[in-house]
Amino acid sequence: MIDGITLHILGDFGPFSRMGKSIGYKITIGKSSYLLDCGSPLFQQIGGHGLKKIKGLMVTHCHDDHKRWFTDLALFNMYVPDVTHKIFLLTSEDVHKDLIRASGSALDRSLSMDSKKVVDIPFENYVNYQIIGPRAKYKIVSVDEGEGKTALHIMDRKGNIVGPDVAKIIIGPETKRPRMLFKDPGSGEWVEPESFYPFSSDVFYEKDKNVFKDTEGFTIEAIKAPVWHGISAIGLKIKTGEETLVFSSDTVNDLDLWKTLCTDRRSQRLNMPAKEFGSASVIYGDINDYIERMWSEERYREAVNTYKDGIVIHDISIRGASVHTEYRMLNKTLLEKERVILTHSPDKIVSEWVLCDTDKVFKIKGDKFFEIAGDKSYPLNADIYYKEAGRHWVGYKNEKGKYKVYEKDGILSLSKKENAELGTPLYKVDIYEDILGKYYPKLENKDSMYLKRRDGTVELLEFTEKGSNGKLAENQRDKLLIK
Repeated sequence: MIDGITLHILGDFGPFSRMGKSIGYKITIGKSSYLLDCGSPLFQQIGGHGLKKIKGLMVTHCHDDHKRWFTDLALFNMYVPDVTHKIFLLTSEDVHKDLIRASGSALDRSLSMDSKKVVDIPFENYVNYQIIGPRAKYKIVSVDEGEGKTALHIMDRKGNIVGPDVAKIIIGPETKRPRMLFKDPGSGEWVEPESFYPFSSDVFYEKDKNVFKDTEGFTIEAIKAPVWHGISAIGLKIKTGEETLVFSSDTVNDLDLWKTLCTDRRSQRLNMPAKEFGSASVIYGDINDYIERMWSEERYREAVNTYKDGIVIHDISIRGASVHTEYRMLNKTLLEKERVILTHSPDKIVSEWVLCDTDKVFKIKGDKFFEIAGDKSYPLNADIYYKEAGRHWVGYKNEKGKYKVYEKDGILSLSKKENAELGTPLYKVDIYEDILGKYYPKLENKDSMYLKRRDGTVELLEFTEKGSNGKLAENQRDKLLIK
């Protein structure tokens, strides 16, 4: 019987974190456990025996902070003697291709079992792949034209070459990577189909959306409309009969930007006569010179509605991140604070929205989420959440609180002293350190510290010239439930 969705945070920091624990989650529903992304140190956190119990792996995209341990997992399943199955991989068609390309140097060769030969090993020997999300109706392929020559063509699923009046290949001057330019039949505009169409479109994608159904009865669906990250990337929607959990993956969530992407028509900057452009199958140049619109209206509408029916795990940044949602831009989204957990945060952040933190466990029940700490389930009722250097604090409003929350350009900060440079003072708070999901008053004395004990309790240590004294610290979280 399914009793909600359990979400174990394995890592929630981005690629430049000094904490070193990048993105990764363990999702448990009933008796089924899956990994969602594998950027965190899985062997340290879950261990070999724990990884043997994982049913599958979902990968949202190929930035290393999301897939850093993928090849190690593949090798683990291949070579550990008592593991008899390949990795069961769930991802989209495009992300699957990127994984093959990214992991080739680690996986595609090894020594034979007698160590006498170097042998080629296909990706399929490591991975049992099942697509989620629809397949594209058209793709770029390399065709053998004989006499040792190959050429790039766009083909449909039946193997027919598509003419330049329907689609073209643009090869960029910087990376030489081929990208597809497609003529939208509805508007007659030239677009990049991977960016322009959502998965729901039957213009570019097949009707079968390849929604995966686990033996426990829940489903895993790939979503693309609100995921705007540059490289091929997907979000994920996990649904039981009562719960919906949505992972946005890395993205820029900004309603004003999204509207601009679907309404702004751009003029082509052809570097050739229009007639020559019309007949060209392959063009060398910047694809952005030829794209006339970035998003379809259909993609915009779907993006706007994606997060309405579930608990959302959404990435966050502070400033200057063109591929993530900035904290100050949350008011330009349709995200609802009481149904969102922010992830991918920098090492230092103050937030009025709930923050993930490594090793936290959340439970999604119906349309609400709670934190599991020990044998108790707690609502998330703090007024602020604060992270720095691997430590996590919460704050509760109090007119006599020792700390003050400031706001400047939509960014929050925290200070014990008056500091006009931090912006406008908002309110005072009492600060508690979050240790294993339990709350303890923030220590102001440098000669004292909290120590996590093996039995799960927390000890307050005080250091003096004569030595140290310790006593059990009292968890304040139960008392704070009434605030």
